[in-house]
Parts: sequence; structure tokens; C-alpha cells
Amino acid sequence: MSVVLSEIRGGAYYDSVVLMQLQRELVALPGVLDAGVVMGTDANKDILTQSGLLTPEAQRAGADDLIIVVKAESEDAARDALGQVDALLTQRQTSTTQEGYRPKTLDSAAEMLPHAQWVLVSVAGQYAAGVARKGLELGKHIFLFSDNVPLEDEVSLKQEAREKGLLVMGPDCGTAIVHGVGLGFANRVRRGGIGVVAASGTGLQQVTARIHQLGAGITHGLGTGGRDLKEEVGAITALQALDVFRRDPDTQVIVLISKPPAPNVARNLLRAAKATGKPVVVDFIGFDPPKPVDGPLHFARTLDEAAELAVRLWREQPQEPAQAQESPFAAGQKYVRGLFSGGTLAYEALLILRDILPNLHANLHLDGVTPLANPMVSVENTIVDLGEDVFTVGRLHPMMDNDLRIRRLHQEADDPETAVILLDVVLGYGAHPDPASELAPAIVEAGARARAAGRHLEFVAVVVGTDEDPQDMAGQIQQLEAAGAQVFTSNQDAVTYAGQRVEALNPLSSGQPVALESLTSPLAAINVGLGIFAESLASQDVDVIWVDWRPPAGGNERLAAILARMRGSA
Repeated sequence: MSVVLSEIRGGAYYDSVVLMQLQRELVALPGVLDAGVVMGTDANKDILTQSGLLTPEAQRAGADDLIIVVKAESEDAARDALGQVDALLTQRQTSTTQEGYRPKTLDSAAEMLPHAQWVLVSVAGQYAAGVARKGLELGKHIFLFSDNVPLEDEVSLKQEAREKGLLVMGPDCGTAIVHGVGLGFANRVRRGGIGVVAASGTGLQQVTARIHQLGAGITHGLGTGGRDLKEEVGAITALQALDVFRRDPDTQVIVLISKPPAPNVARNLLRAAKATGKPVVVDFIGFDPPKPVDGPLHFARTLDEAAELAVRLWREQPQEPAQAQESPFAAGQKYVRGLFSGGTLAYEALLILRDILPNLHANLHLDGVTPLANPMVSVENTIVDLGEDVFTVGRLHPMMDNDLRIRRLHQEADDPETAVILLDVVLGYGAHPDPASELAPAIVEAGARARAAGRHLEFVAVVVGTDEDPQDMAGQIQQLEAAGAQVFTSNQDAVTYAGQRVEALNPLSSGQPVALESLTSPLAAINVGLGIFAESLASQDVDVIWVDWRPPAGGNERLAAILARMRGSA
């Protein structure tokens, strides 16, 4: 008859890979029928119950206690197996790639390896946020493999990282490739010109592996964790990653992979993807796109199709990356101000700009556009319909009278945040007989005042009319161009041009941009948690320190909270 014996070790902590390996080694011993080596959580006790291994002693164990259970053919065989646990654990610990001293804290590890840019975190979920936050304090990017991290901790960690110009990949981020080095679960993929952003670990693996198989390679594969694209998180890491690839001269094509994001998040992501100025392959797995191509966006329905599209687009790119053009705008200039006399033209401008620019405001109502609290004052990117009632009480319509628009033009031009001023000039019967004769001098004067203040203003005008209109359409265009305006006869073209000019002035994510050098220099890392990740990095010739981490206060949450408060008040 079989015998089940158990041993409880209070406050003993080992990573889950060590426990798994110890369990396998116990089962391999003579006379042992089964074994369980787990931390004493309720979920683990349920698993032991299902296996017939939960003893009364194990039932009483706390969540931070180590439970070792052996089922054997005899009591002697069970006791002999339990007696070998310490030797087996010592063997596991001394077989790792890192020999000698292992630091106990992140601070010590950072002193030992000051050039480490990354901290890999794979400790139990209830401790992971604290370890990651310490890594951010030390100025390190975080690869957060741990799951069961509260959503509010994910949001706060990513917000803090964004303000510091750091990345938090995860929680529950299984895969990343940085500068040719695989983090977590990753395949060995050649370097190349395709950058991948993925809220799916195995999705990233499949796409990067297929890219390699098709003869191309990647710059980086940046994981985000599956919850990054939730409404609460707002795709913080994905937006940072897109911004990295926008600025990276080696990345020529971008791939974006995830399950379908929240609608508002999807809109922001696609806007940011367009703003990279590079071809972007989008695979929102299970999402049915309205059309296969939308400007620089190429929608894929499967992971294989995403990889194939990316490789084809990469092969179509020029061999030499385009040189970035220096912006003529001063620091702080980043918004478009649209002053329209035509209400429908203003509404169409909002529809177009909504897919290009964030922070869009107007005195018209449209989903995704914030109503102006005061139509007399612009906020961020603003489109104003000057034909609305509030502007025309006791005054001629702006298609007939330019006075109000010229006053507003100067108001916008004097705002140091204005970069582009967008106007419509509507010709025809009943309209102003020569609108350019008044608008052109105002453009010249506003431009001169901006230059005197060290700023550059760009004026964009759409002229609506025909060559048979009484205002002489060609003459109107000539006057506006002579004043320095970019003139279009298509409202769509004018608005798109204005939006793209301003789009380039706005970062894809708020906060500090991630320094490209931290991703392109040889990778070095500090590992906290699973030893297998330290071994994996070492096998890739990466400088790595594996921290001999233990739960704070031996896993006693109440005592740990007291210690944290004491450190905070010190």
C-alpha cells in the first residue's frame, strides 16, 4: 500500500522552474510513485487534492510556505526521498550558469552591472510590481514576464515608465527580441529592417520566425503584454514602441499584432501607426478590416499573411533609409488651427483629422472630437466653423466679411503653440468679391510677426470655386501663394496636408521618448526570478546578473507593508 508524506518549509522561496525540476527528480527516485513541490497557495492545494497528495500538514500551510509531498511504495522510500531534497536543491542551484556571488537586491546588482539597461522580472505576481517599480527607479527598462499583476499596478508602472522614457513590456509578456537578443520565450531570428510590436507572445514568435524563414530579419520585437490594449491601459507600451520604430533609421517596415483592441485604443493605435511615415502591417487577430490597404496601413488576416506582407513591403523599400528633414518649426509649435467659413468643409476637416491627429477640438459635434468650452479660444488642435450662430449675431457671414476671421487669424498666429493655420476661401455669387485681397496681407503680416518671435508659421488654404466665378479663381490663388500660403483646390488634400505637417510635430506617446541607444547598444540585463532566463541570456553572450531574490519580510505581507512604510518615511 502506498504512503504519502509531506514536509512544510515556512517562508522558503524558490522559483517555479526549480520547483518543477525538483518534483521531476523526486519522482525519478526509487520507490517514488508521485510527488508535488509547490508553494502553499489555495490553487496549488487544489491541484494536490486532485492528485491525491494533499496531507493535513499541507492543508495547514500558508501561501508563502513551500510544500514538498512524496507518494511512495513504502514509508522508507518516502522518507528517503524527502531526505534527499536539500541535496537536490543544492545541485539545482549550483548547476546554473552564474557562479559565485549572487546579489540579494536590485541595488547591488545594478552596482555590479551598471551598464545593464534591462531588468527581467519573473517573480510571483503579488511581488512583481514592487520589483518592477524598483527597476524603474534605477532607470532600467522592464521585461515583466510575471502574470497575476493587478491591472492598476500595470497602469501605474507604465505611466511612470512613459514619463521616464522607459519601457515596461508586460505584465504577462512572454516574448521580446531586443538588438538580436531573445528575452523570455523567443526564437533566434536574424537582424533586418522589420520592427514588430506585439501584444501576443506566440504571435510575435510566429511572425518573427516566418520573417526569418522568408529570408528577412527584424530590428526589434517589442512585446507589450496582452492587457496593454485595454481601455484602462490605453496601449501605453504599444504607442511607445511605434514611436521607437518611427525614429529608428534601421526600421523600414513595422508589424503591429494583437487581438482586437478596445475601439478608442484601436483608433489611437492606427493614427499613431500612420504617423510613423513607414509601411505598417496590422494584424488585429480576428478583426475584419473595412479595406485591405489604408494609406501606409496594410491589414493582414493571419499571422503568416502579416509576415509575408512585411517581407514584401521591406523588399520594396529603398536600400538606403531616407534622411530625416529638419523641421522649420520652433520647439513648442505643434498644433493646427482651422478657421472655416463653410460649415460642411469644417465638418469634413474634422472627419479627416480625427484619423490623423489626437487632441482634436471644435465647435461642431462629432464622436472623438472634444467640444470647445469657449469657441473664441482654441485648444490644442482646433477646427472652428466661423459660420456658427455665435459668430454671426449682428455680423455678416464670414463668406462675405473677412474681418472676424482676420482677427482670429492673428490671435492664432500669436499663439506660440500654433504651427499651421488652415483656411477655406469660398468663391462664387454672393461671396466676398475679392477675399484674397484681404486674407493675403493678413497672412504676410502674421508670418512676419511669427518670424520676429523666432517661429515659423505655415498657412494652408483651400480655394473652392471655378474658373468662371466672378472673383477670378486663378487670381485668388496667385495672391494667396504670393503671400506664402500652400493652396489647394481640394478640401481633402488641404486638410490632409495640414494634418500631416502637424502630425510630424507630435510624439506618438506622451512623456519622454525612449532613447534609441538603450535598445541598439549591446544588451545587458539583471534577472529577478526564473533562473532559466538568466541561463538563456548567458547562452546568447549577454552580460547578466541573476539576483538571489527572496520575498520581502519572508513573504509576510503585513510585515512587508510596515517595512515599506518605514522605508518611505526614512
